[in-house]
Amino acid sequence: MFASKTVTIFAAALATLYSTVSAAPTPTKNDITARQVAPSGATHSVVVGRGGLRFDPENIVAYPGDVVEFHYLPRNHSVAQSNFANPCQPIGPTAFFSGFVPIAEGQAPDVFQITIEDRNPIWFYCSQTTGNHCQSGMSGVINQNFDSNEFTLARYKANAAEIGGVSTSPEVVGYGGNLNARVVPNPNPLSGF
Repeated sequence: MFASKTVTIFAAALATLYSTVSAAPTPTKNDITARQVAPSGATHSVVVGRGGLRFDPENIVAYPGDVVEFHYLPRNHSVAQSNFANPCQPIGPTAFFSGFVPIAEGQAPDVFQITIEDRNPIWFYCSQTTGNHCQSGMSGVINQNFDSNEFTLARYKANAAEIGGVSTSPEVVGYGGNLNARVVPNPNPLSGF
């Protein structure tokens, strides 16, 4: 008898809980400048300049709320947002851009972080023009569509090498206004990258 009353009370409480929960509103437009996603998930570390002109890893899978954190090694590198159609070029005023991070040895005291908003591909490159880092293969992608044989990181790199010339630094054109990007003190400066 006691167990039956406990189950009935629990079922009633559960029914009350479910009847008071409502779905979150669905956004009606994609206005990047009007929203900012708070970090809430995993942190993915990317080492900039490990083993030469490369990002390690260069292909990252991240979910909304995850943070992608760029750690800089020696020389002078940057992280700039691009798109697949125009490798080595910033996408516009809302592109993220770390600025140049010159470092002689060890690891930079600050890291560049971006918070992921959705599962759409995000293409990025190093905009260092001395040595044409992007055209030499220093690029990467977050959330590449693995179902596509056309829009791959390998194809992006091949397109960058084909265009030749000099990449454009967002610093030159005044880009870098992404609300979900920030420079913060390196949380793990002794990580051994």
